[in-house]
Amino acid sequence: MFPGIADRMQKELTSLAPSAMKIRVIAPPERKYAVWIGGSILSSLSTFQSMWISKQEYDESGPSIVHRKCF
Repeated sequence: MFPGIADRMQKELTSLAPSAMKIRVIAPPERKYAVWIGGSILSSLSTFQSMWISKQEYDESGPSIVHRKCF
């Protein structure tokens, strides 16, 4: 996604971590779709369904409905 980001993270984390700790950054090729896969999994959980907000609820309560239902 960002050219060189995996190498940079590897280098910076290695410099911050204790020398005895092995750091390995893995950048799988499908990472481009990871957020969509995660969202799909989250939306399929039965516990997440109680957090869904309908347009009607949002229109009635505005952005504050997010805090009431999700936090």
